[in-house]
Amino acid sequence: MRKVKLFIATSLDGYIARENGDVDWLYTDQDYGYKDFLNTIDTVLMGGKTYRQVLGFGDWPYSTKRSIVFTHDLKAESTDEITFIHHDIPGCVKRLKEEKGKDIWLVGGAEINTLLLETQLIDELWLFKMPVILGSGIPLFTRSAESWFQIQDIEEFDSGLVKMLYHRKG
Repeated sequence: MRKVKLFIATSLDGYIARENGDVDWLYTDQDYGYKDFLNTIDTVLMGGKTYRQVLGFGDWPYSTKRSIVFTHDLKAESTDEITFIHHDIPGCVKRLKEEKGKDIWLVGGAEINTLLLETQLIDELWLFKMPVILGSGIPLFTRSAESWFQIQDIEEFDSGLVKMLYHRKG
């Protein structure tokens, strides 16, 4: 069965973006295993707000992957590159996990992260802690949902970034 992997950077205080969605505090001076990670997945999942944020970066960066966007925007129409899903998100993700293929990257954001955490559909957390405290912003999860994970790997970088890999317990 395919795994859903949340691969995401957070501030030390647990924010994935500023309140306006900006991620200017992220730095990309190193790869931090991103290219290797991309080789393990063939599908990306994200919420509508994250989708709009990614569009602001320029060309669609996931053109070689199956892209699925979960959105409340009923006007969003699927294209050859992107499939928009408006309902039964957990059911859709369960079906994706049962398909043949590589693993699935949950890109974010907070609402879809929380929904998939609460429905126990996230198998791995790849958390990249940036050495910054933002004080406010968009949290990794919108509310608490008790879920247990086991640490598999920790890697520290000279930049101050810490990569932590967790697997769902049980």
